[in-house]
Amino acid sequence: MQEEAPKTPRSRRSEGTRPDLRPQLPWESSDMRILSIDGGGIRGILPAAVLALCEERFCGGRSAGEFFDYIAGTSTGGIIALGLSIGMPASAILEIYMKHGAEIFPPRRQYRQPFVRKILSTWHFMRNLNQYRYERDALERSLTQTFGQRLLGHAERRLVIPSFDEYNEVHLFKTPHHPDYQRDWKERMIDVALSTSAAPTFFSTYRNGDRHFADGGVWANNPVMTALVDALACFEIDRRDIQILSLGCVESDFAFSQDQMTKGGIWQWKEIISSAMRLQSQNALGQAGLLIGRDHLLRIDGEPMQDAIALDDYHRAAGELPEIAEHLVGLHSDKLADFFAQPRPSFGALHGPRHAAVE
Repeated sequence: MQEEAPKTPRSRRSEGTRPDLRPQLPWESSDMRILSIDGGGIRGILPAAVLALCEERFCGGRSAGEFFDYIAGTSTGGIIALGLSIGMPASAILEIYMKHGAEIFPPRRQYRQPFVRKILSTWHFMRNLNQYRYERDALERSLTQTFGQRLLGHAERRLVIPSFDEYNEVHLFKTPHHPDYQRDWKERMIDVALSTSAAPTFFSTYRNGDRHFADGGVWANNPVMTALVDALACFEIDRRDIQILSLGCVESDFAFSQDQMTKGGIWQWKEIISSAMRLQSQNALGQAGLLIGRDHLLRIDGEPMQDAIALDDYHRAAGELPEIAEHLVGLHSDKLADFFAQPRPSFGALHGPRHAAVE
């Protein structure tokens, strides 16, 4: 059911931005490890499976999240990041995707007759022009079972989770790892998860408090720079002391078609959002590589597919992506082993329930 529009929010989030440089905190360790996880709908099976395999091979029974100081995640990647931040094993997160994926993205009935498939495909396309595709109930139930009433302030890893609100302003949910970050720790994890994963056309926007939120993948599907910039702004650390593991969800292969080059128009460019997400990812990886060096950035993703797995195609994702994950972990085994060689301490929260516990 479509939610009632909220009252006008009291203020824009950007109104609270400090005009000067953020005071940097000392960084106690000799290096910093960042994990970045792309958005990709049910294709989140791929990074979850990669991390689950790393746990099996390198982590000695620990959660993969325990080996990183920062975790950034967008949309499905944000859900994985939240789970890792409270010590959930990636294998348990993967099990949620495999067990509940078909419930969250119920498959359409398949018909053998070509003309029936064509009619139904056209009908679904026309319907989706004016209405979101899925109800959120199954996803919300699954996330409620996973996170309960935990707050973002309960996270033990520094988190950066992209979304955007009804003002069309970018929004980063952040843990209280800097004195300036005083608000987001009060957010329930389930609200953060549903805010970052409210993918346009698939789900309605998500009402969280006095605002509506939509999927962070619209502007930061690859969130690697959101974490890197935050780390450099918040802490006194040399950029060459930062190592980043960036996990993708299999990008779509994209090239200009003849009609796009000669005709243009909305119809010819109807899939532009997929290419925009891929280009944003390339740009973010390029920027991160320039800042810390590409030798300090490991990107793991499947080869772009011409016949791409749809964001809501559970059966293809569940059938194909675990095997791709196995191949990728084998291919990058030596470099992955380095990331999981030494657990990292949980961060000292400066606000919220963990801060009170420390005191």
